[in-house]
Amino acid sequence: MSIATLPGGDWIRGISIRQPYAACILAGAKDVENRPGRWWTGWVLLHTSKTIDHPALRIPLIGRTIRGRELVTGAVVGIARITDCHQDPEGAPLCSEWAHPGAWHLVLTDVQELPLPVPARGQVVPWKPTQDLLERVFQQLPSFRP
Repeated sequence: MSIATLPGGDWIRGISIRQPYAACILAGAKDVENRPGRWWTGWVLLHTSKTIDHPALRIPLIGRTIRGRELVTGAVVGIARITDCHQDPEGAPLCSEWAHPGAWHLVLTDVQELPLPVPARGQVVPWKPTQDLLERVFQQLPSFRP
């Protein structure tokens, strides 16, 4: 797909996620990302932070999910669509085995992994990708249609 055929404006943002959690999302297992505040729905670039949460590697759910996967850092590694953002009611069952109590749960769908990571700087908050970054990402996803 040509970048010229992508919609203009603010239709996509970046979300930075620490490893190994990003690898769990790309593996198709982690369907919820936990955040301290509300996010809007829509498309996001999946960006990996520069650091790895090493204690998380010892969590059995994560260890099973990422077995054999490379933990790329400091790059856009895929795209996803946030289809819902909610908090589970206090005392209610969590919406996913990946959900944390009290956090805002970003429900992720349509996850697509890039064949090659694209080095980029991210931010803790939602960030707007540059045109150059979008071009490098979507060159690798020629059949993508938002």
